[in-house]
This record gives sequence, structure tokens and C-alpha cells, in this order.
Amino acid sequence: MDTPKPAPSPVPPPGDGLVQVLDIDRSDHAYRRWLSTAVAKVHADANRSADTHLLSVPLPADWGVDLYLKDESTHPTGSLKHRLARSLFLYALCNGWIRPGRPVIEASSGSTAVSEAYFARLIGVPFVAVMARGTVRAKVELIEFQGGRCHLVDNPSEVYEAAARLAEETGGHYMDQFTYAERATDWRGNNNIAESIFRQMASERHPVPTWIVATAGTGGTSATLARYVRYAQATTGICVADPENSAFFPGWRDGDLGATTAAGSRIEGIGRQRVEPSFVPGAIDRMMRVPDAASVAAVRVLEKLLGRRAGASTGTGLWAAFRIISEMRESGERGSVVGLICDPGERYVEKYYADAWLREQGMDISPYLACLERFLQSGKLDCPGAESHRA
Repeated sequence: MDTPKPAPSPVPPPGDGLVQVLDIDRSDHAYRRWLSTAVAKVHADANRSADTHLLSVPLPADWGVDLYLKDESTHPTGSLKHRLARSLFLYALCNGWIRPGRPVIEASSGSTAVSEAYFARLIGVPFVAVMARGTVRAKVELIEFQGGRCHLVDNPSEVYEAAARLAEETGGHYMDQFTYAERATDWRGNNNIAESIFRQMASERHPVPTWIVATAGTGGTSATLARYVRYAQATTGICVADPENSAFFPGWRDGDLGATTAAGSRIEGIGRQRVEPSFVPGAIDRMMRVPDAASVAAVRVLEKLLGRRAGASTGTGLWAAFRIISEMRESGERGSVVGLICDPGERYVEKYYADAWLREQGMDISPYLACLERFLQSGKLDCPGAESHRA
């Protein structure tokens, strides 16, 4: 039997027997000075921008249910996505992902890209938006106005891969709002949208909203709202309204985060063909699938109520809010409902406010307009054959 060989002796340390210390210093003082200036500029933008208004929608006082809309269209870049873009830039800057002279790349349906182009110009880096070719021209022009460049793809589902590829080719940073939206925002407070709503509601007759209605593009806003109300120990329910051809609703209903749809959403800014990583289904109390024609009808009615136009994503949430109010009225429940004005309707004049586009889409909004007119008179949203669906 062979005698086992002894284990080899460790190689003796060099010199006097001390173990060599490995020390790699990658500090870059010029970069840190640039970073400090960039973060300060983003913070300064927040300080200059007064909080958005919470508008009261005129409904009969004797209904006992009040409706408010948080007007996110008044941000410097005109949409709810201004908050997200600011958070994403701070997150990426503090993680060391954005570097001077290198481009920021984003996959977007338009509004996020407008806001990110604004912040990219603010800190002095190039910006490229990867968007579907069918995005309204007004958004392309807004991105270019902010100094960004648009890279258009034919298939909306290709934006993710195209954006990642561009970032790799240019040495830039792919912002990836669909992954980082839910984690970039401080959901515990720091003047996020939820904390702002509760502060502005404090003096109303029903200060704690019974429901807050949001829509989902990344899922980040609904995640922030839902986490905050739980953190604040509020009883508020969070409802997400979802358009046709979106994977969020079936994914939430069936507990299937791999759910996909064959076609893209006609409601720009919300609805995705896959369940995005920033969507947090376990924090959502209720979802509604809202017909696209109902979304468009709702913003047409909103223009009569408030004298301003909004994008159709606002209409998706507004339809759901009206339905909740109808249910509260029917059950005799009093309280308040808060929704969002996501972006201005002027961006969509050629779409949602154009009858020719509606005809091209085969979209008849007249039954929904009639239904909403009856609702404003009676408080009951009764639209047979065209209901939103509750899971």
C-alpha cells in the first residue's frame, strides 16, 4: 500500500514573511467633482418645481363621494414621468452608472424619454430614446427639443433589446425604467407622489382616500403608492386600471408574471405586452381592464368637466375611478377617490382627439360617452356589454 504523500508546503511569503497587501485605488477626483455637480443640478430641479396640484372634480356634493385628480401634467416636462426620470437619474448617478460624455439610452413609449432627455441635458450627457415607430410625432419633437435623439423600431416589443444593444455599442448606460422604476423611488416618503397626495388631502372632508387609482406603464407608480399606504398604515385601496392588449391584468389575475400579449397597447404610456419587472402585483388590491374606447371617451368628458385635455392613459384611470364611485354610491359608502392626470392631451391631438384616427382604429366611443353622461346625472355607471372587469 502506497504511503500518502504529504500536502505541499505553502509558498513562503516574500521578504520578511509578511503577507503582501493588495491595494487597487480607482478613485477619480475629476469624476467625483462632475458627479457632485450633476446630483446637485438634479436636486435643484426638484427644489425649483413646486408640487403638482390636486384638482377637485366637480361632482354633486350630496353623492357623499369626492373625486380628486393629481395633475402631473404641470411638471417641467409635462407628465407623471418627470418624477420617475428624476429618481432614475439620481439612482444611476449614485450607483456610478452614468459617466460624463457617455450617452444615456432608454426604451420608452415617449413620455419617460421626454423627461429623461431633459435631465440628460441638465447634467450635460447625450441621450437616445428607443421608441416604437408609431409613437406620436409630438413626443418625438419634445424629445428632440430637449436635446435628445430618437431611435425608432418597427415592433414595440423590440425596444428593450435595441436599447441594450445601443448602450453596449456606445459605452453608454441603458437606464431600463421597466426594471428600476420600483426601486429608484423612495416609497417611504421624500415627497413622493403618495406622500404628496396624503399631505394635500389632509384638510378635505374625507382626508384618507378610500381608493387611489393608478395605471401601469412600468408599474413603478402603483408600487410606490401601494407601499406608501401600507407604510403609513392607511386603509386606502390601490386600484390599477389597465387598457386592452396589456399583460398586467391577466398576469395579476392569474398570478403569472410570464404573461404576454400578441399586440401592443393603443393607449400610449401604459399597458405592456409583458409584465414588467417593476410591477409589484402583491401590493395591488384591485385591477380593472378598461376598453380603449372607454378611456378615450373619459378624457373627452374630462375636458368638459375641467376645461383641459389629457392623454388617454388619464382616461383609463378616470373610467375606473368613476366605476368605483358608482359602486360606493350604490352601497351608500362615503369617502374620496384620487386619480391621476398623467400627461397633457395636446400631445395626442392627432390620435385621441381626432375622429379620423378613431375611425381608422374602428373605435366607437359614442356608447361610452352616453354612459358617462348618464353617470354624471345619476351617479350610476351602467354600461351593459362594456363593463370594466373586476378580478
